[in-house]
Amino acid sequence: MELDLALRVDEPLTLTDISTPQEIAKHERWEQSNHLSLMLMKSHIIKGIKGSISECHKATEFIQAVEEQFVSSDKALASILMKKLLSKTFDNSRSVREHIMKMRDMSAQLKSIEVDISESFSVHFILNSLPSE
Repeated sequence: MELDLALRVDEPLTLTDISTPQEIAKHERWEQSNHLSLMLMKSHIIKGIKGSISECHKATEFIQAVEEQFVSSDKALASILMKKLLSKTFDNSRSVREHIMKMRDMSAQLKSIEVDISESFSVHFILNSLPSE
């Protein structure tokens, strides 16, 4: 079925009166692949993301728009995680071990979205979040 044809191959030139049957067939296959790819992607994307993406008529444009949306989401997530990491303090609601694991998890999440925090800074943040006693 070549569903991914529109993702692998650039859009063929616009058809003209002198287009050959091969060019017409190639263009029709690409158009069908593009249409099916767009429908498939749009049907499997979360509504919250779908609403923030402008209308696209090509599968590659849609992928690029989703990618741009996630870049801004990653920046917001990084900001939130940094604020939590810097302001979190131990409150005796759980064990020290659980608190440390939660802090390590936030640090790992930052690393997963390519915010470079060295291991020594992570340890420093964790130790500063604990009470002096």
